[in-house]
Amino acid sequence: MKCLRTVGLVVEYNPLHNGHKYHYEQAKRQTGASAAVAVMSGHFLQRGEPALVNKWARTEMALRAGIDLVLELPFVYAAQNAEQFAYGAVATLHATGVVDSLCFGSESGDISWMTPLAKSLVNETALFQREIRQHLATGISYPAAYGRAVEALFSALPDFKTAGNVTEPNNILGLNYCMALARLQSSMKPITIQRQKAGYHQEEITDARIASATALRKITMEEGSLDGIKPYVPASTLDVLQEEKQSGRFPMSWEAFYPHLQHQLMIRQPGELAEIYEMTEGLEHRIHRSARTAGSFRALMEAIKTKRYTWNRLQRLLLYTLFGLTREKMIRSGFRQGPAYIRVLGFSETGRELLKTMKDTCALPIISKVKKEKHPMLEFDLQAGAIYALGYTAPVRQKEMQREYEQSPLRL
Repeated sequence: MKCLRTVGLVVEYNPLHNGHKYHYEQAKRQTGASAAVAVMSGHFLQRGEPALVNKWARTEMALRAGIDLVLELPFVYAAQNAEQFAYGAVATLHATGVVDSLCFGSESGDISWMTPLAKSLVNETALFQREIRQHLATGISYPAAYGRAVEALFSALPDFKTAGNVTEPNNILGLNYCMALARLQSSMKPITIQRQKAGYHQEEITDARIASATALRKITMEEGSLDGIKPYVPASTLDVLQEEKQSGRFPMSWEAFYPHLQHQLMIRQPGELAEIYEMTEGLEHRIHRSARTAGSFRALMEAIKTKRYTWNRLQRLLLYTLFGLTREKMIRSGFRQGPAYIRVLGFSETGRELLKTMKDTCALPIISKVKKEKHPMLEFDLQAGAIYALGYTAPVRQKEMQREYEQSPLRL
């Protein structure tokens, strides 16, 4: 097969909307790519929350929107801070051996400041982390500490510049994508496209065609209907969501998992909770105490939220608790060594050709079907599928429990 110029995307598609479609189209146009590979989070996402619909439904959205190959970002990276999330995603794309460029959205839309700053951050990792910790000690949030650390360490450099606020969520992710490229010494070329008309966390809708995924999820939860999101998503996305709704698999939210989380918090003493991955500074006492009186996930979050900890950080921490994910278990997963495999979720005809090429170029084992022998990292993905199924009502729950083992990659 003749080599295709291929662009890589890092996505969650929760759900896939018109802004995502714009990003995909611009990525292909600006890179001249003939094919697109997306590495996509599974059932649980970077903000520490369950996806609105399962990964198979979101894979179908991606394929029907034009993506050629959808690969799963392992759970141990998907529900992580920006640095680990970005590294896992970029390392996955890099390992395929077929991706030429990496295109991501950002608030600034300017790559010229990201790449040199990312290289500086990579070279000063220990110093940078120490600077962040010093700012965190003053009681500010991680994004604010991150921005101050960047300014403190690099603003005096002659060529230092940023385009917009470095603490904006997609700018931070963009920097970490570029840092991952530098660490991997990857030949993938980074390209960024400016977010259009809706911010990452923006809940209000200010445009006739573009709205954030946050706003769309809010509409579906509040209205219990898909009518309100029709103008903001491709017809194929709406079709998939309608099918999931009819099948009893939509919508999913943290509230569906709260009884299971509360159970985990009740059977563990604070000392046991202290072993949970990323549990720090006595948060286990605050969480354990609040869980006894909080009647909902939202109530628990509001009880434990402080200025110091972002909503996303706390959600991730509660997700690790739901999984019983301790520091020891996380280390055993091998996440610090990078992704251990590439799991295929779906492909088009062009994607099938890419997979053929990857048999020669891919640096990692390619998984299309789960086998008896499994890497510890994959065990977490399988566990995520079973836990996600707990959010469904019977009889859907029982059927979905085995889907990780039975479902073949989707083919368009």
